[in-house]
Amino acid sequence: IRHEAKANEAHLNAEKICHVLYPGDESSEGKILRLKQQYTLCSASLQDIISRFESRAGDSLNWEDFPSKVAVQMNDTHPTLCIPELMRILMDIKGLSWNEAWSITERTVAYTNHTVLPEALEKWSLDIMQKLLPRHVEIIETIDEKLMNNIVSKYGTADISLLKQKLKDMRILDNVDLPASVAKLFIKPKEKTGKLLVQSLESIAEGDEKTESQEEENILSETAEKKGGSDSEEAPDAEKEDPVYELDPFAKYDPQLPRVVRMANLCVVGGHSVNGVAEIHSEIVKQDVFNSFYEMWPTKFQNKTNGVTPRRWIRFCNPELSAIISKWIGSDDWILNTDKLAGLKKFADDEDLQSEWRTAKRNNKMKVVSLIRDKTGYVVSPDAMFDVQVKRIHEYKRQLLNILGIVYRYKKMKEMSAKDRIKSFVPRVCIFGGKAFATYVQAKRIVKFITDVAATVNYDPDVGDLLKVVFVPDYNVSVAEKLIPASELSQHISTAGMEASGTSNMKFAMNGCILIGTLDGANVEIREEVGEENFFLFGAHAPEIAGLRQERAEGKFVPDPRFEEVKEYVRSGVFGTSNYDELMGSLEGNEGYGRADYFLVGKDFPSYIECQQKVDEAYRDQKLWTRMSILNTAGSPKFSSDRTIHEYAKDIWDISPVIMP
Repeated sequence: IRHEAKANEAHLNAEKICHVLYPGDESSEGKILRLKQQYTLCSASLQDIISRFESRAGDSLNWEDFPSKVAVQMNDTHPTLCIPELMRILMDIKGLSWNEAWSITERTVAYTNHTVLPEALEKWSLDIMQKLLPRHVEIIETIDEKLMNNIVSKYGTADISLLKQKLKDMRILDNVDLPASVAKLFIKPKEKTGKLLVQSLESIAEGDEKTESQEEENILSETAEKKGGSDSEEAPDAEKEDPVYELDPFAKYDPQLPRVVRMANLCVVGGHSVNGVAEIHSEIVKQDVFNSFYEMWPTKFQNKTNGVTPRRWIRFCNPELSAIISKWIGSDDWILNTDKLAGLKKFADDEDLQSEWRTAKRNNKMKVVSLIRDKTGYVVSPDAMFDVQVKRIHEYKRQLLNILGIVYRYKKMKEMSAKDRIKSFVPRVCIFGGKAFATYVQAKRIVKFITDVAATVNYDPDVGDLLKVVFVPDYNVSVAEKLIPASELSQHISTAGMEASGTSNMKFAMNGCILIGTLDGANVEIREEVGEENFFLFGAHAPEIAGLRQERAEGKFVPDPRFEEVKEYVRSGVFGTSNYDELMGSLEGNEGYGRADYFLVGKDFPSYIECQQKVDEAYRDQKLWTRMSILNTAGSPKFSSDRTIHEYAKDIWDISPVIMP
């Protein structure tokens, strides 16, 4: 019975690891569970890969063949532990040397970066990792030390401040004592004379500040010689004291700060390739996020613009439009060869195609009318423009900008007569959808605000069908498969430089939806492909963002009166009794956490609402709008995942297509 109980307990503990995906990591328990999940998935995958490799190799097993048979693509930093895990397996289980294991690992592993957000570039507590994965920490420490030696070799010691900056940027272990071999470079003269204490790594780790090792004495001796003196030389001035040195605080652990493992840096160091997922994103990766690594290994960095599969995102979810495309192109070859979608361009002004196109769009909109009624109880008109923003709820994606634009629109409607209202505004159904991380409080505030606005606007008889606001609950891929074919305007309005790529923008364009957006992520390339005149552009550009934030910090930003007007309207109580001070407060002030409008909603607001007026003007001309819609579909071939995977295979995995007999 005791053995059965122990076995059952072990089984339950194992199940806990994978019972909840993406556990909240606010608590130490959540962090530990997430690390266990990451390691379990990495280790299980690698063990399976290695087992298959060995089985297929049979008696001719040669570990040097491993990188030519296996490619491990780390999709963001979550699978980073596969680097030390592969090293551990190769060395501790398969008996390879460090150099052999490192060469194989580096040639096998590659890294795709999906974000420039600092909080998403994972940093794991060294203490937690030491407790759970002590062998992996040993391996990471060795990788880190070898990296630092490479940095010293490249930059030398002539400019010690430059070297310090490079080590600070590139180290894998942050706020961890430098190894003695590197620490000796950061000995500096002490201002006051007295007994010099320079600790070894071992003594620092043990917290013994009184130990002075032989290695430290060697460091001191070497330093004295470099400074122009040694014990054997006679002092030119008998009264002059011997020079005294101390270790730069940079080289030592600061107990006031956490010791962390920077997983993104480990990915860059451990992989043979680093890629971003859109052209603008890959440039930001090279010039900003990993600039020091790019300087050291420029050929390691490349771009692989994301893609989506036309089988699911046109053929499956939009069969009526698919039939129209096949009819006008002359075949359904476009499903496997999306380049053929470009054949629609020559028919963009054809009245028969435009009529069929509009009919398909309306039929898809009718399905969404039913979806909205079933899920929310709201009744919306299929004759209104369907304006959609569906994506993860995050401040940088700026759902707040969208809803404030809607509030401004609503306020202006309320100020007009019924006749002027109808003349000034195109009817719209503004649809939101998306999930937020469990502990992301500001995202939840935004969702609450959207639903509060909806509850007021949707029951206002003054505006009627001119404006409806809907937050679709429980958003998922199945909901997306209905919303995307029905959408007419889609919002991709992130702060420029903060969205890596986005893929929903590609799905919307494929389905003939026109985008309003900033020059961010894959928007840049979509606009190039579909034509500037078929994309509604607004907002600051990525190179301006840092300067605009600095302007804000210096108190020089002057908000547009329309932005102040809409904030005041929100605070007036028109949307109920909820307190929006935290939400509106995030857009105010010049500094402080959760303040100072970090995502530049206020800066881009005037440009955004002016661009929305252009959207209304274009939508009134349905012939023009339908032409734009057709050209969006015709301009989307580049964004097929077939193209993306082909590029990964050719440029990163070094594999060729199999020629079928």
